[in-house]
Amino acid sequence: MASLICGSLAFDSIMSFEGRFAEQILPEQLHILNVSFLVPALRRDFGGCAGNIAYSLKILGGTPLPMATLGTDGTDYFQRLKDLGISTEFVRQVDGTYTAQAMIMTDRDNNQITAFHPGAMMQAHTTQIQKRSDIKLGIISPDGRDAMLQHADQFKSAGIPFVFDPGQGLPMFDGTELAHFIDQSTWVTVNDYEGKMLSDRTGLSSADISRRVQGLVVTLGAEGCEVWVDGEKTWVPPVKAHAVVDPTGCGDAWRGALLFGLEQGWSLAQCAALGNQVGALKIAQRGPQNYSVESLSKA
Repeated sequence: MASLICGSLAFDSIMSFEGRFAEQILPEQLHILNVSFLVPALRRDFGGCAGNIAYSLKILGGTPLPMATLGTDGTDYFQRLKDLGISTEFVRQVDGTYTAQAMIMTDRDNNQITAFHPGAMMQAHTTQIQKRSDIKLGIISPDGRDAMLQHADQFKSAGIPFVFDPGQGLPMFDGTELAHFIDQSTWVTVNDYEGKMLSDRTGLSSADISRRVQGLVVTLGAEGCEVWVDGEKTWVPPVKAHAVVDPTGCGDAWRGALLFGLEQGWSLAQCAALGNQVGALKIAQRGPQNYSVESLSKA
């Protein structure tokens, strides 16, 4: 069974700010905001939601099929996927563009400020989803706006159950569009901030959303996650990390575990429990694709 992962492939430039954003940004001066952060540490990693989710699913033993675009500077990423044993069948390079770039700054409290250049990602809609016997699951993660809309329609038309994971792409859509995504999808996953925005824009509570799909998961970071099924909430406790080093990609690591569990036919709560374990392993390592799951129990 393979999972088709629609989303971005990006290069992440990750910077560490040794102070706190809250101490540098004055709320009463937001109308004339002009701040500069000294970032002594700078690192460039392979990232993007599709790449990070595919990495997580692959090292857990699943079969990821990322559907994404790279720019003319993406040759190294293309080769990395091959080296990891991840299929590049649905990955293509777009001439005349850069690969998507994320500039991520993290403060000492693990708050993050991100600037994102979409680049080749804006052409992701030109790759289409078609029904295929080995593709049993899918996920719509943050991508170009047209790609997210069209791929959701194509998943539905092909009869492929999929996870709607709007992530940072959620603000691109109004309440009507988001409600349509929910009605097309089989599962929805958001973090707590995104969950509040999703409810505000659609007018649907978490319980309401869960009644329109097979399940909703709201991840709460270090507090675990909420699993909503048919209007009922189950709290899945967190897994304490050995160290808190870098939160970049934790949500994607969690979603790779979700797909792995769904591939196995697990309950949503079991999938979430594995996601919490993988997220705890990821946060203890720098970068979104540099952790291993050798010590992980998937029983």
